[in-house]
Amino acid sequence: MKITKEMPITEIIELYPKAMEVFSKYNLGCLGCIAARFETLEDGLVAHGINVDEFLAEVNKVVD
Repeated sequence: MKITKEMPITEIIELYPKAMEVFSKYNLGCLGCIAARFETLEDGLVAHGINVDEFLAEVNKVVD
């Protein structure tokens, strides 16, 4: 399975613990954020002004 922008943030962290490396690199403290339970990855990245395509490429490389 590949991480997509439509996936909930908490699901990504549960399925791919290594993804936290990339979240941390971008200073995203998603595990401590209540919004991570209902936000998609795209929602969270856009809210923080992060390029979705760049993040996806990087995070999928880490979890492969």
